[in-house]
Amino acid sequence: MSALPEILPQAVASRWRPPGLLAVGGLLAVFVLFWPTFLSMEQVWARSETFAHGYLVFPISLWLIWRQRRELAQLTPHPDARGLLLLAGAGAAWLLADAGSVNVVAQYAFIALLIGMVWTVLGWNVVWAAFFPLMFLFTAVPVGEFLIPPLMDFTADFTVLALQFTGIPVYREGTFFSIPSGDWSVVEGCSGLRYLIASITLGLLYAYLTYRSWTRRLLFTLAAVVVPIFANGGRAYMIVMIAHLSDMKLALGVDHYVYGWVFFGFVMVLLFWVGSFWREDDQPQFATVPQDDERSASSRAAWPLVLAAIGIVGVWPAYAAWLAARPLPAMPELKIEAQGGWQPRAPFTNWTPHWVGADRQLRQSFAQAGRNAMLELDYYVTQRQDAELINSQNFMIRQKDEVWSNVGEQVISVDIAGTPRQVRQARLKSRDGQRLLVWQWNRIGERVTVDDHLAKLVLAFERVRMQRDDGLSVLVATAYDDTGVEVAAATLARFAADMEPAIAAALDRVDGP
Repeated sequence: MSALPEILPQAVASRWRPPGLLAVGGLLAVFVLFWPTFLSMEQVWARSETFAHGYLVFPISLWLIWRQRRELAQLTPHPDARGLLLLAGAGAAWLLADAGSVNVVAQYAFIALLIGMVWTVLGWNVVWAAFFPLMFLFTAVPVGEFLIPPLMDFTADFTVLALQFTGIPVYREGTFFSIPSGDWSVVEGCSGLRYLIASITLGLLYAYLTYRSWTRRLLFTLAAVVVPIFANGGRAYMIVMIAHLSDMKLALGVDHYVYGWVFFGFVMVLLFWVGSFWREDDQPQFATVPQDDERSASSRAAWPLVLAAIGIVGVWPAYAAWLAARPLPAMPELKIEAQGGWQPRAPFTNWTPHWVGADRQLRQSFAQAGRNAMLELDYYVTQRQDAELINSQNFMIRQKDEVWSNVGEQVISVDIAGTPRQVRQARLKSRDGQRLLVWQWNRIGERVTVDDHLAKLVLAFERVRMQRDDGLSVLVATAYDDTGVEVAAATLARFAADMEPAIAAALDRVDGP
């Protein structure tokens, strides 16, 4: 039998009904005011199998709270003004994220606003008693796509090393590699992100339900992060070996995915089975009832805080709407006058960068003394949804492009006109054998950067402060051959140095009255 005393339903209702209704009203207000943010989450759940679990997170959190109803019934909910601090901080974070069009941060802020409303209306003791169910709501945020490139690199590293250890010769270029039986590439679907997200979500829930020690919960959660990463490497190696040993007849079609999911399911069952040896779910969730401060609940005392909370919550979307309603400034066309002996010429490649939403765009090829270079400028007069300098839809090539492959991308330091500068360098290869060396960087005012996080933060602050939040992407490219990229890098450095004054002059015309 439970050690908790029986609670008279009437007594529980008298303590919980008024503040509970106020809490529900406050949560509904958050949903109404930030409905576009919640909808942005739901749209990702709907289109991506990786994050489809988001539909289950809110029901699971409610179920977890329902499981603790007897413990929560021991508490007396009461308003807590400290929750307003969380509401204000989360609201400010949401505004900054909205100004920078960083949906993930805005969605995290939305969840924090829900928790802040519960804290304000029901008090800290209730939040602490339901801490995990409330924190579990954060797993509804569809985050993790930034992990795809490093996960792809790790999977390629693991697979190639395993193949070499097996005695199979491998030629590798970026995430593409060849073995005697055929060619392979590690694409986004091979990164293992879907397995990792599923493992973390299930691991968190399993650890909470199975263990009572926070140390065991933390260790199991860590295992739920590490195991699927290495398991995905093993999965990729297994698929390559099955195809290799079957003379490329198996593991190339639908069975490619079937083997992967069967293997992942086996790994997760094995992980949960090993974790069950230290299970503690025969012990109560709470050794003792969370201590109550014995203050009586008062709907009268709660009303002013609820109104203050709704006012604090509502000011941020109102300010964001006002910012979005400002008219765009007039902009002349981007024009570049050739410098340093470079002359305009017809395009020397069919590759085109994928930068979207720019208010002004210029793409032009140049030639000088037998050297060719391409320049693309993408100018964003102000940051707004789908028209941002930093956007996940801005990239060199699409995944699974039919013609072009990205065989290596990194941030390097180069010298342009005697000034050290970091650039994002990519090496591209087409099916017909053409190779391109590409450099890209961003200009925000006088600041030159390739740090996307810094650029987002700077532009968001400027927008919130109603200052200039314009930005420019500069991209230069040239062809290179199998002898290496040194000559191509020298061409790009010379081209960039010669064109800098023309780029600055073009920006002056755009920024001018």
